[in-house]
Amino acid sequence: MKPRTAIAFSLAALTTISLTACNRGSDSDAPGGGKKITIGLAVANLQADFFNQIKQSVTAEAAAKGAEVVVSDAGGDSARQVSQIQDFISRQVSAIIYIPAGATAAGVPVKAAERADIPVINVDRNAPDAPGKTFIATDSVAAAKELGDWAIKQTNGKGNVGIIQGQIGTTPQVDREKGFRQALEAAPDLKIVAEQPTDDWSQEKGFANAQDMIQAHPDITVFWGQADAMALGAAQAAANANMKPKPLVLGFDGDMAGIQAVHDGKINATMVQQTQLMGRLAVTSALDIINGKTVPAQQLQTATLLTDKDKAKAEEFLAKHP
Repeated sequence: MKPRTAIAFSLAALTTISLTACNRGSDSDAPGGGKKITIGLAVANLQADFFNQIKQSVTAEAAAKGAEVVVSDAGGDSARQVSQIQDFISRQVSAIIYIPAGATAAGVPVKAAERADIPVINVDRNAPDAPGKTFIATDSVAAAKELGDWAIKQTNGKGNVGIIQGQIGTTPQVDREKGFRQALEAAPDLKIVAEQPTDDWSQEKGFANAQDMIQAHPDITVFWGQADAMALGAAQAAANANMKPKPLVLGFDGDMAGIQAVHDGKINATMVQQTQLMGRLAVTSALDIINGKTVPAQQLQTATLLTDKDKAKAEEFLAKHP
């Protein structure tokens, strides 16, 4: 079955299942209602440390508050994730914490869950046409602008930039791109000379894209991977090419590998997101909604600029991720 056909088939099935699930008892999840609260956690891809951090935080916070968590891993496959959310709806979970695997049709599972009277909490990635009850993420526009401002200072506002983009159209990719470009508007001599997207935010794709950029633009002085994994790939490609002068390499996320790479000087800076906090907020928001409380439509968090000059801060984050 072709991917688009698989998605279409899954979406049709999801609509049917959501309608049959609408009759679940509204008091079944209430304290003392006789049914334990169950939260479905639909993760985009557990191969990424960023998402694993959120999973760890969600499961720990839910356990502390007496709720059960059922985890699904889409492995980056949107069609698989639709099927997994079908299962959540069939099981009549109390709420769904949803990290979309992609931008395509990301809103369909939200609409289906809402038809089944199951609240959805979006984390990291939003579905613009169906945003769920609340959206919890880093303020990526502000964070990427801060990173761009730092790059301008390091380069005196001059040089050539290669950007390795994340999955096009997803919330973090769009917002990070926007913030970084806002910063570069103040430095017309620091020019973007190459941009290439990846479909999985991986180190392998970051490496391959950086190799292509180096061939076409050997005078690149700044690489920005829109996630730490891609920045690590770019750093590897630059080292293999023996680029001189050594380019500035920037990441984003502050996953464990990225923090370690900044500590070790393999990449120069990253923005450390509060992944553990976001996981806790997702659980708290789910429980509040289940209990009839109102939560903000958006809950955007700050990120911390971490540079290779601050090893103590890197060690603090490695010991306990924010």
